[in-house]
Amino acid sequence: MTNTFKKTTESIEKASSWQQKYREIMLLGKTLPALPDALKTESSLVPGCESKVWMFVEFDLKENTLVVIGDSDTRIVKGLLAIILSLYNGLTPEQVVKIDAYEEFDKLGLISHLSTSRGNGIKAMVDRIQTMAQQKIS
Repeated sequence: MTNTFKKTTESIEKASSWQQKYREIMLLGKTLPALPDALKTESSLVPGCESKVWMFVEFDLKENTLVVIGDSDTRIVKGLLAIILSLYNGLTPEQVVKIDAYEEFDKLGLISHLSTSRGNGIKAMVDRIQTMAQQKIS
């Protein structure tokens, strides 16, 4: 895990109730910069998400790491996206494919409280990142 992920999820881990965790996730969403409208294209939409999620996964050749940016039209999903971005940004493709985001969300106590559609959305976002990492390894 990256230090960014640990720092990002610290407040969620400390929250004693689901309502507090939910609030912390929404606050995380506010930390993500808004994606310019010009980047909110059909091709950047993540299929499988109930809310609109735009995501770009790029590869920094100089650093040999993935760079992921994104945005959503709902606060809770934007917060979940912030967690995902902190989990994967700055890692090499080889590191990315070894991370089980579902397991990390479960450790945070989030999976059991999210609706099926939110869980599917997380899977769709992670799949896009994992696919890009796999392509760079191949």
